Amino acid sequence: MIMNRKIFKEAVIRTVPVMTGYLVLGTGFGILSEKNGYGVWWALAMSVFIYAGSMQYLMVSLLSSGASVISTALTTLMVNARHLFYGISMIDRYKDAGKRKPYLIFALTDETYSLVCRGDCPPGADPHRFYFLVSLLNQIYWIIGSVLGALIGSAITFNTAGIDFAMTALFITVFVEQWLTAENHIPAIAGVVITVACLIIFGSDLFLIPSMTLILIGLSLARKKLEPKKEKKEEEDND
Repeated sequence: MIMNRKIFKEAVIRTVPVMTGYLVLGTGFGILSEKNGYGVWWALAMSVFIYAGSMQYLMVSLLSSGASVISTALTTLMVNARHLFYGISMIDRYKDAGKRKPYLIFALTDETYSLVCRGDCPPGADPHRFYFLVSLLNQIYWIIGSVLGALIGSAITFNTAGIDFAMTALFITVFVEQWLTAENHIPAIAGVVITVACLIIFGSDLFLIPSMTLILIGLSLARKKLEPKKEKKEEEDND
């Protein structure tokens, strides 16, 4: 029981930065949803069953404009295509997750990925159980923010212009946090350069998948050169 409390406490501590972002961003989504005619129950359902921050913001616009099912499906694929690449990189880590695996896959958001991909768990903790706690806590934060935002939106009248920029702000925050904590900045630089190049070549509507594909291929080919320190540290720890 004591170990379980320690693991849970560590999961809470690890997810505090995500919590601060998700409460604010979830609130923004809830407000936007409410102002477009979709109340607290819609906000709750979307945060429970969709749980895709930027796509939820966009979903409000798609629903409001009466977009077709095909258009919505294609838009969702384009916006969330990056998760396909996240999933590929997590195959080994989630391989033996058992009954927790479906939820771990479902809950792999950008911010959860940034925490889980570090791979460091509290001593004595089951990695998959710890990843599950981290993933669940992050979704709970998002749900609380969404419901709170919908309630605020129904009670207070104000101009909501610019709220949808909150997701962009979060992505920038995640990038900066990764930059400050990472020893090797080559992957980040490569990602920015490739993304900008694809944006120029393919345009803003089509650049996402080509850029993610090139980043995945490039980092996969350079993996051994990019992780020598990590591998050396693991060998020393094993010795």
